[in-house]
Amino acid sequence: MLQITWLGHSTFSLTLASGEVVVIDPFVAGNPSFPQGYDFTRVDIILATHGHGDHISGIAELSNRFSPHIVANYEVATWLASQGMKNTIGMNIGGSVTVGSLKVTMTPAVHSSMMEEPDGTTVYGGLAGGYVLHLADGRNAYFAGDTDVFGDMALIRELHAPTLAVLPIGDFYTMSPRGAAIATRLLQPHVVIPSHYGTFPVLTGTPAELQALVSCKVLTLVPGVPVTW
Repeated sequence: MLQITWLGHSTFSLTLASGEVVVIDPFVAGNPSFPQGYDFTRVDIILATHGHGDHISGIAELSNRFSPHIVANYEVATWLASQGMKNTIGMNIGGSVTVGSLKVTMTPAVHSSMMEEPDGTTVYGGLAGGYVLHLADGRNAYFAGDTDVFGDMALIRELHAPTLAVLPIGDFYTMSPRGAAIATRLLQPHVVIPSHYGTFPVLTGTPAELQALVSCKVLTLVPGVPVTW
Protein backbone atom coordinates (compact mmCIF):
# COMPACT_ATOMS: atom_id res chain seq x y z
CA MET A 1 0.00 0.00 0.00
CA LEU A 2 1.01 3.60 -0.54
CA GLN A 3 0.54 6.23 2.17
CA ILE A 4 0.00 9.69 0.67
CA THR A 5 0.28 12.91 2.65
CA TRP A 6 -0.48 16.18 0.90
CA LEU A 7 1.57 19.02 2.34
CA GLY A 8 -0.21 21.82 0.52
CA HIS A 9 0.25 23.24 -2.97
CA SER A 10 2.07 20.53 -5.01
CA THR A 11 4.08 19.00 -2.18
CA PHE A 12 3.47 15.37 -1.32
CA SER A 13 5.13 12.89 1.03
CA LEU A 14 4.68 9.26 0.04
CA THR A 15 5.54 6.27 2.20
CA LEU A 16 6.13 3.16 0.12
CA ALA A 17 5.44 -0.42 1.22
CA SER A 18 9.20 -0.74 1.78
CA GLY A 19 9.10 2.12 4.30
CA GLU A 20 11.00 4.45 1.98
CA VAL A 21 9.74 8.04 1.91
CA VAL A 22 9.43 9.94 -1.35
CA VAL A 23 8.88 13.70 -1.34
CA ILE A 24 7.58 15.40 -4.46
CA ASP A 25 8.17 19.12 -5.13
CA PRO A 26 9.05 20.25 -1.58
CA PHE A 27 7.76 23.77 -0.88
CA VAL A 28 7.91 24.46 2.87
CA ALA A 29 9.00 28.00 3.80
CA GLY A 30 6.62 30.45 2.23
CA ASN A 31 3.96 27.83 1.58
CA PRO A 32 0.80 29.06 3.37
CA SER A 33 -0.82 25.65 2.88
CA PHE A 34 2.00 23.70 4.54
CA PRO A 35 0.53 22.08 7.68
CA GLN A 36 1.59 23.86 10.84
CA GLY A 37 3.78 21.71 13.06
CA TYR A 38 4.52 19.10 10.40
CA ASP A 39 8.11 17.88 10.25
CA PHE A 40 9.85 15.35 8.04
CA THR A 41 11.38 12.42 9.88
CA ARG A 42 12.72 10.50 6.89
CA VAL A 43 13.32 11.32 3.22
CA ASP A 44 14.90 8.79 0.87
CA ILE A 45 13.97 10.19 -2.55
CA ILE A 46 13.00 13.64 -3.82
CA LEU A 47 11.28 14.08 -7.18
CA ALA A 48 11.31 17.59 -8.66
CA THR A 49 8.99 18.26 -11.59
CA HIS A 50 10.57 21.58 -12.61
CA GLY A 51 12.69 24.45 -11.36
CA HIS A 52 10.23 27.00 -9.97
CA GLY A 53 10.75 27.98 -6.34
CA ASP A 54 7.34 26.72 -5.25
CA HIS A 55 8.51 23.22 -6.25
CA ILE A 56 12.20 23.05 -5.32
CA SER A 57 12.82 25.63 -2.58
CA GLY A 58 12.67 23.00 0.17
CA ILE A 59 15.18 20.64 -1.42
CA ALA A 60 18.32 22.15 0.13
CA GLU A 61 17.16 21.67 3.72
CA LEU A 62 15.93 18.13 3.12
CA SER A 63 19.15 17.28 1.28
CA ASN A 64 21.24 18.52 4.19
CA ARG A 65 19.17 16.62 6.74
CA PHE A 66 18.61 13.29 5.00
CA SER A 67 20.99 13.00 2.00
CA PRO A 68 18.25 11.63 -0.27
CA HIS A 69 18.55 10.83 -3.95
CA ILE A 70 17.22 13.82 -5.92
CA VAL A 71 15.61 13.13 -9.29
CA ALA A 72 14.98 16.00 -11.71
CA ASN A 73 15.45 16.88 -15.34
CA TYR A 74 19.06 17.30 -16.42
CA GLU A 75 19.11 21.10 -16.18
CA VAL A 76 17.51 21.28 -12.73
CA ALA A 77 19.67 18.43 -11.40
CA THR A 78 22.83 20.11 -12.69
CA TRP A 79 21.82 23.42 -11.07
CA LEU A 80 21.00 21.73 -7.76
CA ALA A 81 24.39 20.03 -7.79
CA SER A 82 26.02 23.43 -8.39
CA GLN A 83 24.24 24.66 -5.25
CA GLY A 84 25.84 21.88 -3.18
CA MET A 85 23.15 19.20 -3.40
CA LYS A 86 24.50 15.66 -3.62
CA ASN A 87 23.05 12.44 -5.02
CA THR A 88 21.38 14.26 -7.92
CA ILE A 89 20.05 12.23 -10.84
CA GLY A 90 19.48 14.23 -14.01
CA MET A 91 17.17 12.48 -16.43
CA ASN A 92 14.81 13.53 -19.19
CA ILE A 93 11.30 13.09 -20.55
CA GLY A 94 10.49 9.54 -21.56
CA GLY A 95 13.29 8.06 -19.49
CA SER A 96 12.96 5.84 -16.44
CA VAL A 97 15.16 5.34 -13.41
CA THR A 98 15.02 3.03 -10.41
CA VAL A 99 15.97 4.54 -7.07
CA GLY A 100 15.73 2.21 -4.09
CA SER A 101 12.61 0.14 -4.59
CA LEU A 102 10.87 2.76 -6.76
CA LYS A 103 10.93 3.03 -10.54
CA VAL A 104 9.84 6.37 -11.99
CA THR A 105 9.28 7.53 -15.55
CA MET A 106 9.48 11.21 -16.45
CA THR A 107 6.57 12.44 -18.55
CA PRO A 108 5.95 15.67 -20.48
CA ALA A 109 4.22 18.71 -19.02
CA VAL A 110 3.10 21.94 -20.65
CA HIS A 111 4.72 24.53 -18.40
CA SER A 112 7.85 26.65 -18.00
CA SER A 113 10.87 26.05 -15.76
CA MET A 114 13.63 28.22 -14.32
CA MET A 115 15.69 28.64 -11.18
CA GLU A 116 16.64 31.83 -9.40
CA GLU A 117 20.19 32.51 -8.24
CA PRO A 118 20.82 34.23 -4.88
CA ASP A 119 21.48 37.50 -6.73
CA GLY A 120 18.08 37.34 -8.43
CA THR A 121 19.26 36.30 -11.88
CA THR A 122 17.44 33.40 -13.48
CA VAL A 123 18.73 30.18 -14.98
CA TYR A 124 16.97 28.14 -17.64
CA GLY A 125 15.41 25.06 -16.05
CA GLY A 126 14.87 22.79 -19.02
CA LEU A 127 11.49 21.28 -19.79
CA ALA A 128 8.92 20.90 -17.04
CA GLY A 129 7.71 17.35 -16.50
CA GLY A 130 5.69 14.95 -14.43
CA TYR A 131 6.32 11.44 -13.11
CA VAL A 132 4.72 8.04 -13.30
CA LEU A 133 5.55 6.06 -10.17
CA HIS A 134 5.69 2.31 -10.76
CA LEU A 135 4.84 0.73 -7.42
CA ALA A 136 6.04 -2.68 -6.26
CA ASP A 137 2.47 -4.02 -6.25
CA GLY A 138 2.11 -3.34 -9.98
CA ARG A 139 0.01 -0.18 -9.77
CA ASN A 140 1.08 3.08 -11.38
CA ALA A 141 0.46 6.59 -10.04
CA TYR A 142 0.80 9.69 -12.22
CA PHE A 143 1.89 13.01 -10.72
CA ALA A 144 1.37 15.52 -13.52
CA GLY A 145 3.33 18.43 -12.03
CA ASP A 146 2.36 21.89 -13.23
CA THR A 147 0.72 21.56 -16.62
CA ASP A 148 -2.16 22.32 -18.90
CA VAL A 149 -4.06 19.39 -20.33
CA PHE A 150 -2.41 17.98 -23.47
CA GLY A 151 -3.51 15.31 -25.91
CA ASP A 152 -0.54 13.04 -25.25
CA MET A 153 -1.96 12.25 -21.83
CA ALA A 154 -3.71 9.53 -23.84
CA LEU A 155 -0.25 8.09 -24.54
CA ILE A 156 0.55 8.17 -20.82
CA ARG A 157 -2.59 6.09 -20.32
CA GLU A 158 -1.57 3.69 -23.11
CA LEU A 159 1.99 3.33 -21.84
CA HIS A 160 1.43 3.28 -18.09
CA ALA A 161 -2.31 2.95 -17.31
CA PRO A 162 -2.13 4.95 -14.04
CA THR A 163 -5.00 4.18 -11.71
CA LEU A 164 -4.23 7.27 -9.60
CA ALA A 165 -3.67 10.70 -11.15
CA VAL A 166 -2.59 13.79 -9.20
CA LEU A 167 -3.60 16.79 -11.28
CA PRO A 168 -3.28 20.57 -10.78
CA ILE A 169 -6.61 22.40 -10.85
CA GLY A 170 -5.87 25.94 -9.63
CA ASP A 171 -6.00 27.72 -13.01
CA PHE A 172 -3.86 30.79 -13.82
CA TYR A 173 -0.49 28.94 -13.69
CA THR A 174 -1.88 25.50 -14.62
CA MET A 175 -5.04 23.99 -16.03
CA SER A 176 -8.41 24.69 -14.46
CA PRO A 177 -10.87 22.07 -13.18
CA ARG A 178 -12.35 21.94 -16.69
CA GLY A 179 -8.92 21.19 -18.12
CA ALA A 180 -8.32 18.60 -15.41
CA ALA A 181 -11.65 16.98 -16.29
CA ILE A 182 -10.47 16.54 -19.88
CA ALA A 183 -7.16 15.20 -18.58
CA THR A 184 -9.12 12.70 -16.50
CA ARG A 185 -11.00 11.56 -19.60
CA LEU A 186 -7.70 11.04 -21.44
CA LEU A 187 -5.96 9.26 -18.54
CA GLN A 188 -8.93 7.22 -17.27
CA PRO A 189 -7.68 6.81 -13.67
CA HIS A 190 -9.81 5.32 -10.91
CA VAL A 191 -9.01 8.16 -8.50
CA VAL A 192 -7.91 11.77 -8.99
CA ILE A 193 -6.21 13.84 -6.30
CA PRO A 194 -6.30 17.62 -6.97
CA SER A 195 -3.23 19.75 -6.30
CA HIS A 196 -1.86 23.26 -6.87
CA TYR A 197 -5.03 25.03 -5.76
CA GLY A 198 -6.02 27.34 -2.91
CA THR A 199 -2.47 28.20 -1.90
CA PHE A 200 -2.75 31.77 -3.13
CA PRO A 201 -5.88 33.80 -4.06
CA VAL A 202 -5.10 33.58 -7.78
CA LEU A 203 -5.45 29.77 -7.68
CA THR A 204 -9.22 29.65 -7.80
CA GLY A 205 -10.06 26.12 -8.98
CA THR A 206 -11.70 23.78 -6.47
CA PRO A 207 -12.06 19.99 -6.12
CA ALA A 208 -15.86 20.37 -6.10
CA GLU A 209 -15.72 21.93 -9.56
CA LEU A 210 -13.66 18.99 -10.81
CA GLN A 211 -15.89 16.38 -9.18
CA ALA A 212 -18.93 17.90 -10.91
CA LEU A 213 -17.28 17.26 -14.28
CA VAL A 214 -15.97 13.69 -13.87
CA SER A 215 -17.41 10.31 -12.98
CA CYS A 216 -14.41 8.88 -11.15
CA LYS A 217 -13.66 9.61 -7.50
CA VAL A 218 -12.01 12.93 -6.68
CA LEU A 219 -10.15 12.51 -3.40
CA THR A 220 -9.77 15.84 -1.61
CA LEU A 221 -6.90 15.65 0.85
CA VAL A 222 -6.36 17.71 3.99
CA PRO A 223 -2.78 19.00 4.36
CA GLY A 224 -0.86 16.87 6.84
CA VAL A 225 -3.49 14.09 7.06
CA PRO A 226 -2.28 10.85 5.42
CA VAL A 227 -4.47 8.57 3.34
CA THR A 228 -3.75 5.04 2.17
CA TRP A 229 -4.14 4.01 -1.44
